[in-house]
Amino acid sequence: MRAAVLNDYDRPPEPGTFEPPQADGEGIVQVAVAGLNPIDLYTAAGILPTKPPLPSVVGREGVGRLSGRRVYFDRSVPPFGSMAERTRIDPATAIEVPDDVDDPLAVCFGIAGLAAWLGLEWRGHLAEGETVLVLGASGVVGQIAVQAARLLGAGRIVAAARDPGGLERARSELGADAAVALDVAGDELVERCRDAAGGDVDLVVDPIWGPAAVAALQALGEDGRLVQIGNAAGASTEMPARPIRTHIRSIVGHTNFSAPHDVKRAAFRTMCEHAAAGDLVVPVEIVGLDDVTDAWRRQASSPHHKLVIRP
Repeated sequence: MRAAVLNDYDRPPEPGTFEPPQADGEGIVQVAVAGLNPIDLYTAAGILPTKPPLPSVVGREGVGRLSGRRVYFDRSVPPFGSMAERTRIDPATAIEVPDDVDDPLAVCFGIAGLAAWLGLEWRGHLAEGETVLVLGASGVVGQIAVQAARLLGAGRIVAAARDPGGLERARSELGADAAVALDVAGDELVERCRDAAGGDVDLVVDPIWGPAAVAALQALGEDGRLVQIGNAAGASTEMPARPIRTHIRSIVGHTNFSAPHDVKRAAFRTMCEHAAAGDLVVPVEIVGLDDVTDAWRRQASSPHHKLVIRP
């Protein structure tokens, strides 16, 4: 079968052929599209605790047909992966995809969408009327988080990013009330965040970490929460202790892979319903399997749209 094959941890995957999973086996998915995410790059580089076998097919998430059902999945059985014509999954982990959302859009509400939605709802415990600050608002996770915050009842939403075009889109198209450029740090960024919020921030969605997260933490009010869902700006940063305890602020970690299946299923289907109603949009670029190596390199530069691989 055609697949994006990983042969070396130090090189991107390449289009090629791979022995397909046996057709008479359980959990065989005919893949329609696969989502490309930062986690795919980390996994393929062999830097996570469990290294993929060599050779293997890359990709965690996808949408396809499983025993006649249209499903979303976020994990394959090694050495198979989502960026292939077929893969093998545990059928119990599949989530049915509503008919009124197409495959490329549906896959956006998997790894990226769940990080945003569950970061706000399940881990952030967003309450009606609270003020939300979304860091990295020009990225796919950030764009979904801005819209999700509105749909979940936030009273005021502040989008923060480096990209001016992304900030403008967050305000003009996605529902943010204010925007903050991340071209400064320290006390100046803290004040920018508070000014944009009209006071203290209640909840921060943080997919980037780094100095912006330090400033966002200090912009939180009493019992404020920063939900840490990614580190696009760097794996580590210096975080002073005093701002955390002064107002009983919290840093809460989130990963989709620790969320119960029923929680993920409910959030995924809710996002699909909002998308079908036109209330949740994500820019998508569909890439053919022959161009997967180029797409892999572009993902490393944090594109401001979802890269979707069609096997």
